[in-house]
Amino acid sequence: MSSEYAKQLGAKLRAIRTQQGLSLHGVEEKSQGRWKAVVVGSYERGDRAVTVQRLAELADFYGVPVQELLPGTTPGGAAEPPPKLVLDLERLAHVPQEKAGPLQRYAATIQSQRGDYNGKVLSIRQDDLRTLAVIYDQSPSVLTDQLISWGVLDADARRAVAHEES
Repeated sequence: MSSEYAKQLGAKLRAIRTQQGLSLHGVEEKSQGRWKAVVVGSYERGDRAVTVQRLAELADFYGVPVQELLPGTTPGGAAEPPPKLVLDLERLAHVPQEKAGPLQRYAATIQSQRGDYNGKVLSIRQDDLRTLAVIYDQSPSVLTDQLISWGVLDADARRAVAHEES
């Protein structure tokens, strides 16, 4: 595994862990010692190679598909793809119903269709964001800013929306 690839993989691992509100020590505690903080930290820094089996197990522990942990491949040196739109469902639950009701119902529908009930995060597509923008009677970029202010979307989502609008 190249050093650059290991660092990109590590950045993805760190992003998923922090998105779930876990420290390295928190991972060790939650996994009851299955995942040692020092080992996960070395994966995240790219200092230690992770096997496919261990990566699959870590993805399962985090409740995400393995492909969410893999750095994107860009053929022919193409530009980096826009970041994924990932809703933080735990934060969404704390947004007042009068503001977030339509988004909560939309997310519940997607979860039902996918059979995905981990309850922590939910990836949505650009089309989903455009649909939500219509529901909220806002442009996708204004809605993105609103969702970021609620803490439901990461600030990187602005890049995804800017990429789509360009």
